[in-house]
Amino acid sequence: MQPEQVQGAARLAEVRFAVAVAAGRQPGTVLLQNAQVVNVCTGEIVRTHVLLAGRLIAGVGEAFATAGAEQVVDLSGRWLVPGLIDGHVHLESALVTPAEYARAVLPRGVTAVVCDPHEIGNVAGLPGIQWLLQASAGLPMDVWVTVPSCVPATPLETAGAELGLAEMAALLDQPRVLGVAEIMNFPGVIAGDDRILARALLAERYGKVPDGHAPLLSGRALHAYLAAGIGSDHECTGTAEGLEKLRAGCFLMIREGSATRNLTALAPLITPRHTGRIGFVTDDRFPHDLLSAGGVDDLVRRAIALGVDPALAVQCATCNTARYFRLPRRGAVAPGYVADLAVLDDLAAFTVATVYKNGAPVATDGRLAVELPAAPPPTPAVTGTVRLPPLGPADLRLAAPAGEIRCLRLVPGQILTEQVWVQPRTEAGQVVADPERDLAKLVCVERHGRRGGVGVGLVTGLGLRAGAIASTVAHDHHNLMAAGTNDADLLAAARRLAELGGGFVAVAGGRVLAELPLPIAGLVTDQPLEQVRAALDRLEAAAGQLGVQIPAPFMALSFLGLAVIPELRLTDRGLVDVAAARLVPPGRLSAGG
Repeated sequence: MQPEQVQGAARLAEVRFAVAVAAGRQPGTVLLQNAQVVNVCTGEIVRTHVLLAGRLIAGVGEAFATAGAEQVVDLSGRWLVPGLIDGHVHLESALVTPAEYARAVLPRGVTAVVCDPHEIGNVAGLPGIQWLLQASAGLPMDVWVTVPSCVPATPLETAGAELGLAEMAALLDQPRVLGVAEIMNFPGVIAGDDRILARALLAERYGKVPDGHAPLLSGRALHAYLAAGIGSDHECTGTAEGLEKLRAGCFLMIREGSATRNLTALAPLITPRHTGRIGFVTDDRFPHDLLSAGGVDDLVRRAIALGVDPALAVQCATCNTARYFRLPRRGAVAPGYVADLAVLDDLAAFTVATVYKNGAPVATDGRLAVELPAAPPPTPAVTGTVRLPPLGPADLRLAAPAGEIRCLRLVPGQILTEQVWVQPRTEAGQVVADPERDLAKLVCVERHGRRGGVGVGLVTGLGLRAGAIASTVAHDHHNLMAAGTNDADLLAAARRLAELGGGFVAVAGGRVLAELPLPIAGLVTDQPLEQVRAALDRLEAAAGQLGVQIPAPFMALSFLGLAVIPELRLTDRGLVDVAAARLVPPGRLSAGG
């Protein structure tokens, strides 16, 4: 149980004990001697001593050098930092259960995350979010939650569920819920749509924060968005954009995920002038990055390597995020704060020796020292979620308009896309893939058993020269996305995903080359992270055989249906012009083109 949830007499006893230990009337539980404490309150690094009283820090300073304690640990000059807090992450993007996620990042010093479960929410609605809350309860890592605000994300796609104000309010009343998650329908906010504005105001009603999502917004549009009371943005990609948002009072979440990496561009903003308004987030991280680089600790390490003052880098991953989310007693090595701590052998490399959670050691030398609770079994709401319509060659046809047609172009290292116009290759009046020109057919199939729609377009930037790749992870509607060089392989990939209950697959010549089943909501497996990474390695190798050269191709594919990030996307309803918030036809000469 978290300290904030301790009530009445138990809470009073806990605080009374910490006060008594600090005053010297009682011995502490642990004395950490000779630590180089990274003080995020002042930006200093001071060699001193830290006395713990159960879950709380009783005191910090020379006065506690010889204080009484049940256990004395001499850190011999090792660094001591607050436990790190990831301010915005979709746990489902790790493809594993919350316990497996914790096993990856807790030994690296990440003691808390703020999770937006809108991935599973868009598939299974409130029951899906409740499963994730249950699956993340009792872990030796705090999993706080923000209530998904966009289920579905836009009216231009078909999700598996809807969350209205009543469902959101029911979640906001829970103690682990910190606010309303990223309000992605920024065109609706700017247009003054009462249905969208009400979601931001709902957070205010509960005294919690509404998170933002404002890609490339500037000028009056940015101010209109923030005027709704929205407090943050994690979609910033450049320093000029970031500075404008900071000046407008926005809390800037600098993101370094698997598909989108913004830290290098935004690191110049991490100065004493700005760092109180900057936090670090990972947003979406795949198993490879979690196992090789970690979670939000990776941003601290990279920021220091980019020349950011180490104390400021740690601040961005601790107290700044805690203050933004109004988390008391979190994010600092200071009296009265929760004793979530990481002991480092090397500050610049952020090499973690020991992690303390609530005053007790939970990980040592990169391994957990405690048992994780077993994941709850999947509920009926999150199984059997891939319900495709009958599919045949006719469903994948794209009639050739006169002249050029719209095509999605991937932007390397970003989840942004560009709209380009291309002269398509045609056969019998139909647009077909043209692998010699890096033009693959892109398909989005509604998989929730609702409308049964199929959107078809072209994509460039994948490099596909043969076969098809497909996924039921497709932000944010999580319909089936597939890219391929021929319709037969596209259909074979879709059918195999239906058999698996969701996941990833690579197909060539009608034969499955590699696959990863994700039977929980078509998003998650209960397998260990290492097994998932091995399956992804096989999938990426298979994609490479098909010509794909970009990193994390299945994550890149998963974002091609994200109709809240500019410029052009594809959903089950067709091509979406994100800036205009409308469906658009493939060709120039069609009505509205």
